[in-house]
Amino acid sequence: MAKVRVGVIGAGSWAIASHLPNLAKHDDVEFVGISRIGEEILYKMKDRYGFQVASEDYRDVLKAGVDICVIGSPTGLHHEHAKAALESGAHVMCEKPVSIEPGDAWDLVNTAEKFGKELIIAFGWNYLPMMRQAKELMDKYGIGNLEHLTIHMSSATRELLSNTGAYPDATPESLPDQKTWTDPKFSGGGYGQAQLTHALGMGLWLTSARVESGFALMSAPMNAPVEMHDAISYRFDNGAIGSVSGGSAYAPAHKGYHALELRAIGDEGQLLLDLERAAVWLYHKGENIRLELEDDDGFYNCQGPIDALVSAGKNEAFVNYSPGELGARSVEALDVAYRSAESGKLEHRK
Repeated sequence: MAKVRVGVIGAGSWAIASHLPNLAKHDDVEFVGISRIGEEILYKMKDRYGFQVASEDYRDVLKAGVDICVIGSPTGLHHEHAKAALESGAHVMCEKPVSIEPGDAWDLVNTAEKFGKELIIAFGWNYLPMMRQAKELMDKYGIGNLEHLTIHMSSATRELLSNTGAYPDATPESLPDQKTWTDPKFSGGGYGQAQLTHALGMGLWLTSARVESGFALMSAPMNAPVEMHDAISYRFDNGAIGSVSGGSAYAPAHKGYHALELRAIGDEGQLLLDLERAAVWLYHKGENIRLELEDDDGFYNCQGPIDALVSAGKNEAFVNYSPGELGARSVEALDVAYRSAESGKLEHRK
């Protein structure tokens, strides 16, 4: 059978560290086209993986003809790049957040539907076995009507967001371009866009919630050009309320990786999920269920979205645990928060 033809638009630090190696685990993938700014690393990746086309113009990747496409460019370019890839006939995996503007995110959802293609967002946590089991518990038992949702996150992004260094998992051969993280034109903001998008992609997926309005406070210590800490209060469509908070921290104090925890309370039960401590516990009408997990079961990786993308390219049955509409709901929540922090007022979903 013919191999799945893959293109990569925006082969930045994380794509080099994670997406390309995960694609290379699939023997049935053909590396067709790669694009990024900076010829030295571009051609190094071309030679390393055997890409047929390497160009600083992303259009050359799509002209080569690809079945699947990874979008790893700066957030401010996601809409342009992902839409072009979908319209070319490719299934797309787009880095988070899927866009800065909610309208652009929903446009990608509609474009994927129009062309009959999969849009997968790089919410890697959603594919971990413990997360899938947590979702299965919510689908089977649930917690009744959601009344309150609390999510907290901290991660090692102090240097990255203050323009004083990179993040621990950055590949040494291609450190992140600072402007892609700290120039709002490209990033949309700081910690919220860089990290809380993960927390929202997890929490909104588990609870099926959608933000209706919110009020946010944000702070930028260390003379950072973007915010490093966020505290957001939300109201959801069904009337439930909740809070999402997080910030750049010294992650070595937390097992060397992200701290991310969630508690969802409903009128029939509650869910506790803690990725740092690898814990999932659900209580529902007398059912008291706790998963047996290993210590590192919550450790982040982004192999799941890549595996899903390859399955889409092979026309195999698979479950999209991070669909475009989830990405769009996450963008809505971020947009509400950033507008509120700027205005100092409660802001509603566009």
